[in-house]
Amino acid sequence: MRFEQDDQLDEPEVVIRAAAPSAETQRLQQLLAAHTITAYRDSQEFFLDPADIIFVQTEERTVQVHTADQIYQSKERLYALEDSLPGYFARVAKSTIINLYQVSAVNRSLANCWISFRRSHKQVYASRRYYRQLQDRLNETRSSHE
Repeated sequence: MRFEQDDQLDEPEVVIRAAAPSAETQRLQQLLAAHTITAYRDSQEFFLDPADIIFVQTEERTVQVHTADQIYQSKERLYALEDSLPGYFARVAKSTIINLYQVSAVNRSLANCWISFRRSHKQVYASRRYYRQLQDRLNETRSSHE
């Protein structure tokens, strides 16, 4: 990575150079593009840092964006938000996407799996269909931060 100063530019420009598109270049694009998520509460528009989002969930046809202490609404569909969120988010149910960095505990019983989050009382359900993928992604997240 390098920085080049150009007095002719009005706004910063980021260019990714590679021999060919790859999963890594796509991930870099997503990380750079996912600098904020637009969400709404009452009549106000908010620009949320994805790192502050603990999960996104569809409830009664409304996409809700949860931080540790607030709930916002999004005008985006869940699948569109999933595509725009950074790679440290993972789907854990048909209607739920979580921030893997915010997970504090995974409580699994025979019937269900509940996920708890750091600095929040909020919990979400992870479906059996996504449980194995959740475990794999959490292990990847832990090993990449060691």
